[in-house]
Amino acid sequence: MINSRAGQRRAYDEFSLVLDPDVYEPLPDDWLIGITDVVSSTAAIRSGRYEDVNYAGASIIAALGNAWGSFDFPFVFRGDGAAFALPAKGIMAATSALRDVAGFAKADLHLDLRVGLVAVSEVRTNGHDVKIARYAASESATYAMFAGGGLKWAEQQIKKGRFLVKPGRYAMKPDLTGLSCDWAPFPSQRGKILSLLVEPRDHVRPEVFAALAKRVLAVFDAAPRGSHPLSGITAMARGNAKHVDAQRWSEVASNSDFRKFDDGLRLTLDCTEEEIDSVEAILIAARARGEIDFGLHRQSHALMTCLVPSGRPDSHLHFLDGMGGGYAKAAEMMEEGALAEMVRPLAL
Repeated sequence: MINSRAGQRRAYDEFSLVLDPDVYEPLPDDWLIGITDVVSSTAAIRSGRYEDVNYAGASIIAALGNAWGSFDFPFVFRGDGAAFALPAKGIMAATSALRDVAGFAKADLHLDLRVGLVAVSEVRTNGHDVKIARYAASESATYAMFAGGGLKWAEQQIKKGRFLVKPGRYAMKPDLTGLSCDWAPFPSQRGKILSLLVEPRDHVRPEVFAALAKRVLAVFDAAPRGSHPLSGITAMARGNAKHVDAQRWSEVASNSDFRKFDDGLRLTLDCTEEEIDSVEAILIAARARGEIDFGLHRQSHALMTCLVPSGRPDSHLHFLDGMGGGYAKAAEMMEEGALAEMVRPLAL
């Protein structure tokens, strides 16, 4: 089981349980938080470079795990970037991996990857926290869930130019062994692939947000296979006319990260238009009450980037995003919606 075993915490096998704020435990003060994101990802996506953006986003997970010699650290894939936590003794490995993936993204993918590193103690000094829970998507794949607002704050600061890891003079090509994009895009079976982000406002109590998140999940969980975006039958490997073995595909689908909590809900789902409209109405009302910000994006297909750690073929992980812009477009909508809410009182 990989990602993440900080503190040997219990892993919960029902996603609704990781919405409970009481299951999260704080990371030690001296741990480090790393953040990456592709600069101008929406422009790259508009030009059809979905896969390059996702590959760059996931690259730090592969590079750091291979450099660290273990994938038993908390991380989360965010579409056009990723976040991770590592003990203080990993500062050299983290700094080198961040520099290397930024250089790789620039040289090989022609993308600017912003990378930063900040101590958990700095996050707490500024009124936020970084807490971890573990969600067992299957018997062989466990994902870290983050709460406390610390990742969100760290990302905001890094986008402002603080805590950046500057390019190194001797940056090397990162070891991305195990990271691949071997699958053809997955078409929606029910109407649309939905990318959804929902984040609580800073003043909202965690239990209030948890109740709202459970309302949203209830809509999607009532659908066949819980709105899982991957077909339960089989799929096609890229460049291969044959469909893969059904048993193997079932394991791949079970190990995917289509649902996660990352200072808020982050979902990639296969939905009907009616389900999306129903959830959007719930979220619009919650935003009007000042409880949340949200963004969603509809598209026709999902994409998958895969990580199979060296020597651990049974512990494969599969990172999902929408092909038409996914989380990056949902985040863009969320920012636009939050700005509109701020401007509206001035216009009245």
